[in-house]
Amino acid sequence: MSNYLTKIGVRTRKAPQTEAIPGREREMTRNNAGGVAFTADAWIRLERWLLLGSEGGSYYVSEADLTKQNVANVRAAIAEDGERAVKMIVDVSVAGRAPKNDPALYALALAASSADAKTRERALAALPQVARTGTHLFQFVAFIDGMRGWGPALRKAIAQWYTAKTPVDRLGYQLVKYQQRGGWSHRDLFRLAHVPMNDAVARWITGAEYGEHNVKRYAGKNLLREDHYPALNSELPVIMQAFEQAKQADETTVIRLVREHGLTREMIPTEHQKSAAVWEALLEKMPIGAMLRTLGRMGACDLLAPFSDAAKLVTNRLGDRELLRKARVHPIDVLKALLVYQAGHGDKGSLSWTAVPQVVDALNGAYYQAFQFVPATGKRFFLGIDVSGSMTMGRVAGFAGLTPNMGAAAMAMLIARTEPNHFIGGFATQFVDLKISASDRLDAAMKKCQRNFGGTDTTVAIDYAQKHKYAVDAFVVITDGETWAGDQHTSQALESYRRKMGLDTKLIVINMVANRTRITDPTDAGSLDIVGFDTSVPTVMHAFLGGSPEFPEEEAA
Repeated sequence: MSNYLTKIGVRTRKAPQTEAIPGREREMTRNNAGGVAFTADAWIRLERWLLLGSEGGSYYVSEADLTKQNVANVRAAIAEDGERAVKMIVDVSVAGRAPKNDPALYALALAASSADAKTRERALAALPQVARTGTHLFQFVAFIDGMRGWGPALRKAIAQWYTAKTPVDRLGYQLVKYQQRGGWSHRDLFRLAHVPMNDAVARWITGAEYGEHNVKRYAGKNLLREDHYPALNSELPVIMQAFEQAKQADETTVIRLVREHGLTREMIPTEHQKSAAVWEALLEKMPIGAMLRTLGRMGACDLLAPFSDAAKLVTNRLGDRELLRKARVHPIDVLKALLVYQAGHGDKGSLSWTAVPQVVDALNGAYYQAFQFVPATGKRFFLGIDVSGSMTMGRVAGFAGLTPNMGAAAMAMLIARTEPNHFIGGFATQFVDLKISASDRLDAAMKKCQRNFGGTDTTVAIDYAQKHKYAVDAFVVITDGETWAGDQHTSQALESYRRKMGLDTKLIVINMVANRTRITDPTDAGSLDIVGFDTSVPTVMHAFLGGSPEFPEEEAA
């Protein structure tokens, strides 16, 4: 193992966090709290924003200002290296590392509006990879419409998004599941992109044959009855035929259409969406992501109840690691489902339900399963969770119910569940044992972190370990990065700890907000800056810490 003690160099004079480290002024900048930290380069900031977004802002900076900062940085990264920027956008989106795809779509729209022709070409070529659903496409169009004109290249890219959906049933599914968003519809895009209108699907979308001028003629009638429109039955994909049939169908017929043709909730008329029998049919083949979003609805219609077959099916699915992996379920999706379902009511409307304890337990377990699995490193972890006032404001990755300190607790629990040798505490301007254990449920751990000890000093976790002579292999600091209250910088506290303890201790800082600074020293090979709720966090940490395999080498071989 490399000895970082030999790489530290001349010890620097301690500097308060409101000032730069002497001799390193050019590498540092002022953060949003008034402290000074190392400047995060354009690529670190781009990755943070793709993973966390800027919805909700933070304690020190509004959502609008944080978005401005990040958009300016995205533009700078694209201008510096358009190919690298597009690749990062695609990699984050395709791997499902981010809880929301909107930042990736916005960044792709910026790249597709670049002054560089090759960057525009690469971005538009990547559209099907980043905009994988009709909703994604609408969002991309809403972003790009205000950035550039509808030239031939953009029209071609949008048209190819549709024409590449083969067989035509794939396109039909997108058309009836994702019908419109943000004021955009498939009809709008077909007309703007000049998608060829040479088949029944295109005519159905635009209303040129089956829609607008026939509405009055067939009002209240089933458009798919052969005595009205025989061509519609024979030419449209089956899923679209079933969608049209469901508009005028009774409950029994809707249930049959769901089971025979795979209609989803979005394709079901509103009047049938309160039926437990309809939801039972929907649940049979429902994707796990949709299941997470609709647990409350299933509870409200009394389908998801104690001892019910539905509750058993839901818990079994939530415990299926391979199913979660294939569906690319993100940990924040699970956390959101947990917090909403456990509350017993929705944020809006009058829906209410009684949470089934076994489902709540299964959601807790699914959160850990949603991250990439790696064996324990066997290292000694000292986890410091930022519980200062700034961590109680804003929201993580746009989720209104998840503040940075709650998210930090959830990230700490991930490490605690994976690594048996750990200690967890909270810090602001002092360090406190939060009494969190690996056996705590997520809601309990998050509640323990909803405390406010005052200002932010990320060095106190390291100082606490040094004072008590704790031998630590890795400090993990989970924070919004807005540190300012200490009399030395985190890198200096780490330098002091390594010298006094004689250890090659590493530092991992997990950022919960997409801001412009970093706490870790970019010249220190023993420090790592990563982004909270990146699904690859366990894998990255494992590689950085040089974790040993779970089994002896000869057995693993």
